[in-house]
Amino acid sequence: MNYKNITIAGSGVLGYQIAFQTAFHGFKVTVYDIKDATLEKAKLKFNTMSEAFKRDLNATQEQLDKTFKNLSYTSDLAEAVKDADLLIEAVPENPKIKVDFYNKLAKVAPEKTVFATNSSTLLPSQFAEATGRPSKFLALHFANTIWIHNTAEIMGHPNTDPSVFKDVVAFAKAIGMLALPLCKEQSGYILNSLLVPLLSAATSLLVNDVAEPEIIDKTWMKATGAPLGPFGILDVVGITTAYNIDKMAAEKTNDPLKIKTVKYLKENFIDQNKLGVSTGEGFYKYPNPAYKNSDFLK
Repeated sequence: MNYKNITIAGSGVLGYQIAFQTAFHGFKVTVYDIKDATLEKAKLKFNTMSEAFKRDLNATQEQLDKTFKNLSYTSDLAEAVKDADLLIEAVPENPKIKVDFYNKLAKVAPEKTVFATNSSTLLPSQFAEATGRPSKFLALHFANTIWIHNTAEIMGHPNTDPSVFKDVVAFAKAIGMLALPLCKEQSGYILNSLLVPLLSAATSLLVNDVAEPEIIDKTWMKATGAPLGPFGILDVVGITTAYNIDKMAAEKTNDPLKIKTVKYLKENFIDQNKLGVSTGEGFYKYPNPAYKNSDFLK
């Protein structure tokens, strides 16, 4: 693995984390997004990230100064990938958006560039042909708060070159991840195959008026010893991601409960810009959510 220049496409909840983590470990990172204003917001998030790295990883100011020097930004896709050895796509969890992105990317990326998708639930085989380089395409999925929950699931599709797969596993290790190679395609990988049903069950309990979010979270936290309940997790993941996943499921199955869930999330969260931790409010208010109070479980 001789990757040096990494491009991160999308500076949202996970995109900016992947970018900062990669730059922190010495790679040159170009952050791409479609609007300069969005990139400016990402720069502010990096300031917050640096404080988290100091707190959680005991990062020194010298390390963080080098990290910021390794970061650059552009809203020009061709400029973003001109020297890229690896591009990690972290655009919204919507097949149409991803296909459109890969169609554009294929026209401007150098032949050497490997493409990796950070899709939460979609399979790389769904987009392999759109990339124009199926053998150099696979999935590389990170958990949220990646500097602490440092997992990287690597999943190829039937036509992924084994040497490319091996290189991406090595890259994941090089940026401080626990590399978790999968032997075959699986929607949701390992993590989300376990997590999505939990979050779906929680939202179903809510929209069916069984219990309020805090009660559902208290149940899960107290009974299992987990530090977060499903709605706390949804705030961290980002409610937009959950909304997109439920919307796709509703359109595919026409399930009345999924349709009801999509409507609920849209009206109460998406339309009100209450998207979770990233906007300061979701099911809880941040930076001091109720579930962190010492008496939450009393």
